[in-house]
Amino acid sequence: MKKYQGVFIKNEREIANLREANRITANILDDIGDAVRPGIATMELENIARRKCEEYHVRPAFLGYAGFPFAICCSVNEVVVHGFPSETLILKEGDIVSVDFGVEYGGMVGDSARTFPVGQISEEADSLLAVTEASLYVGINEAQQGHDVHSIGIAVQTFVEQRGFGVVRRFVGHGVGANMHEKPEVPNFDPGTRGVILQHGMCIAIEPMVTEGTYDVSILPDKWTTVTRDGKLAAHFEHSIAVTPHGPMILSESDRGLVRYKAQYPQNRIQI
Repeated sequence: MKKYQGVFIKNEREIANLREANRITANILDDIGDAVRPGIATMELENIARRKCEEYHVRPAFLGYAGFPFAICCSVNEVVVHGFPSETLILKEGDIVSVDFGVEYGGMVGDSARTFPVGQISEEADSLLAVTEASLYVGINEAQQGHDVHSIGIAVQTFVEQRGFGVVRRFVGHGVGANMHEKPEVPNFDPGTRGVILQHGMCIAIEPMVTEGTYDVSILPDKWTTVTRDGKLAAHFEHSIAVTPHGPMILSESDRGLVRYKAQYPQNRIQI
């Protein structure tokens, strides 16, 4: 494994293992999404993740990472990221729930996130989900060999803010590989500096976190759960990708393919 400006460059074998780790991650996220419905406890989503990891003979990457006590980050409504699943937190009609998840396979870590609607959601929530996921693909489109990694964040921020939403500054995307978090950082906003120039073989996770209102967040006393400071909704989508001479390759595609969020309200469907 080589390095360029402090960033690991993956070879074909390593990218193949990253692809498999992310494929399994995406397949399990498909199964979790199938279970999302009004009346289910969020701990059941955790249980699904753990059962599926056993079936695939992989280890959940988040479990125990820096002391995190669960296999999934399960974030409902105003929770931006790092929420805890719970037996007493029951999803209800109109909620939105973000699930961030990863597995370890072949010495590599998969990492992906999606936000799911719970039953029929409001037009405002629907727009938030549609804009957030669309902004992920806007960012992916910028992950081209020879581009400054910060061009991803500039594109995401511009797209999101033009549509009246906020982009969280407290958390950023990151390199992925043998470790869950590697260099470089991948902001979802314009940091006002130059970043690493993307090269063939770099693998990164792009993960916009978008809010209905202010981008300011607070971390709760459990030191993990992060909420919007104004109590408004937040959404989170993430793909792991590899930079190639032919453009970005999405690694976290499931066996079903790239199943993008479909807005329930046609007037809110987002064109990139």
